[in-house]
Amino acid sequence: QVQLVESGGGLVQAGGSLRLSCAASGRSFSNYAMGWFRQAPGKEREFVAAISLGGGSKDYADSVKGRFTISRDNAKNTVYLQMNSLKPEDTAVYYCAARPYVRSWSHQEYDYWGQGTQVTVSS
Repeated sequence: QVQLVESGGGLVQAGGSLRLSCAASGRSFSNYAMGWFRQAPGKEREFVAAISLGGGSKDYADSVKGRFTISRDNAKNTVYLQMNSLKPEDTAVYYCAARPYVRSWSHQEYDYWGQGTQVTVSS
């Protein structure tokens, strides 16, 4: 079992920045690929970013590429999502997720989820 707790969400103006954190507890964090997803009201949950076990490989949705950066610190059992140049369309609940070994763009392939943190970007 892996327990995930997100933090760092909030209200920010367009063009601003936020840094989300996801703290993991339980089994070996370094054995899990990590992903960030988001879900806006009335919309499907969508992929944002994913990172490999050691952090050397990363994937991003086209909508956030160049603005968001995913990273992880295995010594601290934490994954981060640095969000810059935020836009109103980035408004959503952001979730971190974990799956063994191999990262994925599909939310259906992740086994463990945090409770989510709200990000609201005002125009």
